[in-house]
Amino acid sequence: MDHRTPPGNIAPHIPADAYRRAQATGQPVVIVVHDTHPTGIPWRRALVPFAIAGAAVAGGWGLVACLCLLLDAAAHTATVIAGAAGPIGIGGITLKLARTKHA
Repeated sequence: MDHRTPPGNIAPHIPADAYRRAQATGQPVVIVVHDTHPTGIPWRRALVPFAIAGAAVAGGWGLVACLCLLLDAAAHTATVIAGAAGPIGIGGITLKLARTKHA
């Protein structure tokens, strides 16, 4: 069996007492159906993609900022280590990794 939800209100409900009164008196039954279709632009459909794109951009800038912070910390760490190590010599060749501040 194929069970599908019917679209919208197929048959509006008429209370039994109103139906019986209308049949007894011959009075017409007035059914008021409220239309729920929004007029204009559905803003949620338009704003959700912009919100997702904005979150992606903010995340990208956050990643760039973290990468810059990590590279800055790595450069400072390398400078401190090179300054503390002093000159490195291999086979008579001396390599000075960092300049002294007083030179």
